[in-house]
Amino acid sequence: MAVTTSQFVGAFLLALFAVASSFDPFHRTGQSMNPMGSGGQQGPFMPHEYVRFADVKRQCRSVLASAAELTFDANRATALMPELSFLKADWRQDVNDGTPLMPFDGTDVPDSAAASDPLQLATFTLTHVDVALRGKTALNVSGVLGVAVCRNGTAPEMGPYVSPEFKVWPGSTEMKILFEGVYTETGDGESVLCLVGEALLPRRGADAANPWDWAKNSDRKNFQPPITNDKNVLLVIRYPTTLTLTTRAVRGELTSTNAQSDAAYFGAVTMLSQLGAYSNYKFGSEELVSTACSTKPYPDDVLGDGSGLYTGGSLCGILDLFTSEDVFAVVPNWKCNSTDAICRRLGPFEADKSVDATDGGFKDVGILMQDIRCDPSSGSGERSARVSAVLRAVPPSEHLYTAAHRSGLSGLTLSAEGVWRASTGQLCMVGCLGVGKKACHSRVCLYVRTGFSATRRTVVMGQITSIGGVTHSPLTFRRAMHPSELWNRFGVSGGAPLTMAYNYTKVKQAGEFLTRSEPFNFGTAIAKSLLSYPRLSGDDQSSLADELTLHVPVVPDPFPRERFERPFLQLEVLSLGSLVGRNVPAIPGMQLAEDGRGKGRPTSESQTETTPTMETTTSILNVSAELTLSGDLYANVSTLFLEGVYNQVDGRMYLIGCRSIDAPWRDFSAMRALEDGMDCSIEVRVDYPPTTAQWLINPTAKVHIASTRDPLDPRRFDAMSLQTLPIMYRQQRQDILSRRSVEGILRLATLVAAIGAEFSQLMYIKANTDVMPYVSLVMLGVQALGYSMPLITGAEALFARIAAAGVNAPPSYVVDKSQLYWTIDCVVKILVLAAFLLTLRLAQKVVRSRIRMLTRSPLEPGRVPSDRKVFLYSFGPHLLGFMVILAVRYVSAIGRPVQQEDSYMDASGRSHALRQWAVTLEEYVGLSQDFFLLPQVVGNVLWRINCRPLKKSYYVSLTVVRLLPHLYDYIRAAPAINPYFAEEYEFVNTSLDFYSAFGDVAIPLLAIALAAAVYVQQRWNYKIISRTVKTQQKKLQHLGSRVYERLPSMSSGNFEAELVAGVNEATVGPRRDANLT
Repeated sequence: MAVTTSQFVGAFLLALFAVASSFDPFHRTGQSMNPMGSGGQQGPFMPHEYVRFADVKRQCRSVLASAAELTFDANRATALMPELSFLKADWRQDVNDGTPLMPFDGTDVPDSAAASDPLQLATFTLTHVDVALRGKTALNVSGVLGVAVCRNGTAPEMGPYVSPEFKVWPGSTEMKILFEGVYTETGDGESVLCLVGEALLPRRGADAANPWDWAKNSDRKNFQPPITNDKNVLLVIRYPTTLTLTTRAVRGELTSTNAQSDAAYFGAVTMLSQLGAYSNYKFGSEELVSTACSTKPYPDDVLGDGSGLYTGGSLCGILDLFTSEDVFAVVPNWKCNSTDAICRRLGPFEADKSVDATDGGFKDVGILMQDIRCDPSSGSGERSARVSAVLRAVPPSEHLYTAAHRSGLSGLTLSAEGVWRASTGQLCMVGCLGVGKKACHSRVCLYVRTGFSATRRTVVMGQITSIGGVTHSPLTFRRAMHPSELWNRFGVSGGAPLTMAYNYTKVKQAGEFLTRSEPFNFGTAIAKSLLSYPRLSGDDQSSLADELTLHVPVVPDPFPRERFERPFLQLEVLSLGSLVGRNVPAIPGMQLAEDGRGKGRPTSESQTETTPTMETTTSILNVSAELTLSGDLYANVSTLFLEGVYNQVDGRMYLIGCRSIDAPWRDFSAMRALEDGMDCSIEVRVDYPPTTAQWLINPTAKVHIASTRDPLDPRRFDAMSLQTLPIMYRQQRQDILSRRSVEGILRLATLVAAIGAEFSQLMYIKANTDVMPYVSLVMLGVQALGYSMPLITGAEALFARIAAAGVNAPPSYVVDKSQLYWTIDCVVKILVLAAFLLTLRLAQKVVRSRIRMLTRSPLEPGRVPSDRKVFLYSFGPHLLGFMVILAVRYVSAIGRPVQQEDSYMDASGRSHALRQWAVTLEEYVGLSQDFFLLPQVVGNVLWRINCRPLKKSYYVSLTVVRLLPHLYDYIRAAPAINPYFAEEYEFVNTSLDFYSAFGDVAIPLLAIALAAAVYVQQRWNYKIISRTVKTQQKKLQHLGSRVYERLPSMSSGNFEAELVAGVNEATVGPRRDANLT
């Protein structure tokens, strides 16, 4: 009977549980969705047991009571996860009751008063939706909420591996809360998430006035924040089911269900976000739009006469290009003539202190267009489009990336909706600040420009005006068009078809600049006739525009001796003659645009001022460009909009530059000579290198920038001259390589001359064996050292180049691997090796001759020439000079800023360390080679020669060979760094300090003086000494001495004349020495 009763009780409880399950929307078993919403078993990383359904029923009682029946399928449930998630929403908390949610450690900045206010951001991610078993009115869901207070705009990262977390460090505090609950829908157009969660809450201190004292200096060692695990957290988020202009706000509230006296209790936190890209927008605010845009078109300051505006049928395609990553610059209120409060206000937006600090100049203030929706139509015979977007003001203190990903609605956001009409080219929208229909007191007019000029380089421009509410000056914002975007955004990559036009308004002024800068000079005229510069080839204006475009580092001109900043210069040609942008090659099957041209092809039309332009001659072309220059020293000219003329005869571009002015609004009234609020009192001249004779003239461009304002004008800046690193024209690779080939041929010629001189000296001493011992071994050693260094250092590069020859690379990237230069390199190395071996042969014969002298006169070793003193006397000055130069460079480097160790990059792109002492040593080795005759001059003095050890053609030829690099460098002009090869010169390395203008003159003079000294010593030295010091004649070793005789040697199959000592003057006949060969 007991068993029967137990079975009955068990069956009753099972039935009761089944009934409860049919009513309760939570189920802990069955199929569940994966993170993207589709069915299937969940992996072990995402548990969804839904163990807190009792807490959810209790806390969400009111939400469940008002829930309507759910009538959607699995596809609708799949879309819930991205649709209900939001990123970087705004959250606020009223902490008047003294129960804040989390602390913030502001010790990341030393001056908290000047620091920007931290951002309070919240991110919610729906991680799971259970649709396998659901109730009629609710779905089981789970999610993660990340709450942050941060100065850099970061937010907690969400992912599948999440758990309750709390982190605090200087400048940022993050908290992650795990939730589970229900999703419901009401009958009045609202969806609701009601969730209970678990969090690690920071414990507040006993001092109610300063509860977070423990959070200061949170980066200290062994810091552990005091936390409490709390499961009494409730989150309710309400979503509108229809996305419209006035119903797009997502509101959330995070509360604590603990008693207010509990230590884990915190005040209510409110969150505000908006529906995102996964929700369909419903246009329907015609009444508000018609009120704001009653006049069609609305005559604002931007519209003007309506010319130069886009009136085609692809507005939606153009707007798609301007995503949330593109920022519009806010134009200063330079036309404002009202009160200070009105003129310095950022339109309808509620600005922070960083915006107020700009004082109406709005420097670094931007506006983003987010969530752009565009619906084109062609009803009533007129092309039009309905457009919706959210305009977000970005203060200078906020990072652009953070602002682009924020979804909150606040006083910095303006929701807009309106209509664009092709007949007027104007997009007129009504704007609503923050949330609600009552905040729609702004008019937003937007234009797409297709006509440019020197002062109008914007592709999209807009203005916000007031139609009630807060009074403010019209706020203008613009999106500048960079010339490269004509290809990247509106080119063959799929952009919308546009017909671009440029109106030249500065050509006359640029022509006057040209006439003033180019007075007639006979020498210049001859140079122009011998050189050619980039010019038109037929009608290919696009290729010439590419040639004139510069992207290259620059250095001050003249080149400074101290360390300096190396800025980067970009000169982008916008238009050239009648061309605007670049020509796009025709693509078979390309869809034709409405103007009959290929889709995505930016066509061009050129307009000029009514006065005669410089296009009347074939050598002068109208041109417009944009110049950007990096570096703090060039902040005044960081961005210039240029327009002028290009002279194809001398390769010079004469331009008038316009720059934007960053100043408080009231300062504009005192400025003179402004055009559309821009300063156009700037002259820019660009000198391009010739396309010919690149091996003789450095291929560097020069840029001169000067202000034409009065000397006392505060907007005037000092003139500056810059020189680029070498540039290479697109069709000129072989011309640039010709310089390397010329230098290679020169090196071949000099090596052949050196080998000829070595060979002539070898023949000379074989015919005149008496002079052989008096050739300095130190002199030969210096030459051998010079020949051996390229063999040792170049061998590794030779084998590395062989290894890299098999790499598949486009021909344009293997400039220095062509067969011609490979052959020249190999021949050079072979000739260097031959010269090295000939030098060793000369040294061998000198050593043998001295050994034979010592063998024949063992009791008089002083009679044999020795190079010991020669080495000391020659090495001493070089060592002293080397130490002096190191000391001078060390002293000069003390005042320079400390930098990391220099490095250089070879042709393969590998970086190598560059040590200054090693560079100086290499320079000095080269200097010792230039002064190779110094040891011979010293030896001639020490040995008191009465002979001619060196053949005149030998030392004269080698001196000329050593001086040719200096002569070539002096003629070729100032040294420059070639970015296309590992070595700048085949013939001379001008990176060495000794190849400077002074060194190119002083070193040859000293080398010629040494050669003259050798000539004098060998021709007159003995006669002069014999007349003055007759008592020393017996000690002199001279020609005609009968102590020595020539004997044949049997060191090889052929007899070779060597110098040996005779044993007895009376001995007759030759003697063969088989021991010394």
